[in-house]
Amino acid sequence: MSSALIAGAEEGILVDTLITIDQVDGLAEWVRRFGKRITGVYITHGHQDHWIGLARLQEHFPDARGIATPEVVERARFEATNPGLSGYWRASFPGELPQTPVLPEPLTAAEFELEGHVLRAVSVGWGDTEHSTVLHIPSAAAVIGGDVVYNGVHMMTAETDEKTRDAWIASLDAVAALNPKIVVAGHKSVGAPDGPESIGASQQYLRDFSRIVNEGGGVEEIVAAMLELHSDRDNPRTLWHSARTAVAKRG
Repeated sequence: MSSALIAGAEEGILVDTLITIDQVDGLAEWVRRFGKRITGVYITHGHQDHWIGLARLQEHFPDARGIATPEVVERARFEATNPGLSGYWRASFPGELPQTPVLPEPLTAAEFELEGHVLRAVSVGWGDTEHSTVLHIPSAAAVIGGDVVYNGVHMMTAETDEKTRDAWIASLDAVAALNPKIVVAGHKSVGAPDGPESIGASQQYLRDFSRIVNEGGGVEEIVAAMLELHSDRDNPRTLWHSARTAVAKRG
């Protein structure tokens, strides 16, 4: 997972949170080294692993207002109140999550500023979930990609089918059209460079996954074929989950 800091001369904005209290405490310690007043936390999409740490972050940075597009706020609210989804995360990290979730607040406009520099919330549509966004910082030629862009990590396709994976590929085209020199993926291998090549690599992964699923093999065959092509990616657990879901959707 990644959380990005956009720093001005005196103020800063974080993009996405980590999950557990210890992870967020470590993130806060890292952020403090920059000596910036954190005024906001932009949330790229509604999956809990990207916003559940907001409550803990605000204990460290009380001025940091959580913000997101209205659609992302609604998805976050659904995940916070759905027994199955909230129960999954609490079972995965027992005693390690904030007791009371804090949701981001809806943005009233797609653009906001950090010390005079424009930051743009770009609603691209499909990433690994619907209503995904990226944050574009034109003055830095940078995009913080959330889970639209993956970098060296197996991509979570469980919420998609072939049609929505094609829409996800189109979302990546929209990211490429911003001509970024810096692209920070929502899930990335440790030390992976934050370059624009991760856009095309994500598209190729999605094309490969759809093609292999359409060949009709079972879960083990899909995983084996994907690992043959993408053995250098981290977190194969996500690939197994995606393959099981794809086979189940065949009916």
